[in-house]
Amino acid sequence: VSSLGEGNTSKVYLVKSIEDPKKQYALKLIRDEFLKRDRDSICSVEQEIQILKSIDHDNVINCVGYGTDGHVKKPSGRVIDNLVYIMLEFVSGGLLFDLCQTVGGMGEDGGRFFLKQLIEVLEHIHDKGIVHRDLKLENILVDEKLNLKVADFGFATYHRIDKLRSYRGTMTYMAPEIKEGKVYDGKQIDMFSTGVILFIIVNGIFPFKEARRDEYFYKLILKGNFDQYWKKVGGQHLSDEFKSLMQDFFNPDGSKRPTLAQLKKHPWLKKPFSMKITRQNILEKLHTIRCERTTES
Repeated sequence: VSSLGEGNTSKVYLVKSIEDPKKQYALKLIRDEFLKRDRDSICSVEQEIQILKSIDHDNVINCVGYGTDGHVKKPSGRVIDNLVYIMLEFVSGGLLFDLCQTVGGMGEDGGRFFLKQLIEVLEHIHDKGIVHRDLKLENILVDEKLNLKVADFGFATYHRIDKLRSYRGTMTYMAPEIKEGKVYDGKQIDMFSTGVILFIIVNGIFPFKEARRDEYFYKLILKGNFDQYWKKVGGQHLSDEFKSLMQDFFNPDGSKRPTLAQLKKHPWLKKPFSMKITRQNILEKLHTIRCERTTES
């Protein structure tokens, strides 16, 4: 029907069921040039399918089917056969990245609203011995009620997750130990990326360009110049509990980042707030912005 997006390894299309045109799906077509790169590329696709099949959670994208016999007829009439594909549920709300770009910073209650959902996903996959390794706003979808759907498990793994070496992830969300070529713990990597996601949801901007020791903003964190850091990123209004949590998330020593159990007990997350009211407030703000843009155009 239409294109939903593309990455280095695949293209994703919105498609309809032939049997029931009312049913829509997201069809992920794996790029042929990626599959021909080496045996590891094929293994990564097979592993992604295995992982998706093993996960059954409301906040994780559902795998409807997969195969190596995909058949596509382009508008030009050209036919492409033997495509490797993964059929996924279609989530109508779009990317969390787009929501953040439209609405901007959603404040600390907005952060709690989405973090609580993300924690449930991480608990589920980590308990299964799976780490994602590419958590980012662009890999998380939201439905019309702002329920999260974590997607794209192309970099996920279940092999020796506490002693990983592969260079995986997206630079702006990537923990420093990966960039430095160190052996790393996959769960600690997921926690670092979660911190970046939370920061953007709350404050509306990235916490730093990259977690490199020579990057200006991250260097302020490493040196403990927190007052200057929060002033530079416009976070003076944020609570001390939130700032403390962020500083823990971004610790260069992965073993000192919060575990999921510690995160659930953190004073910031335990502050009282209403999921229902927060959802309603975000949806109302989104509706107002869309109406204003429609009027302007």
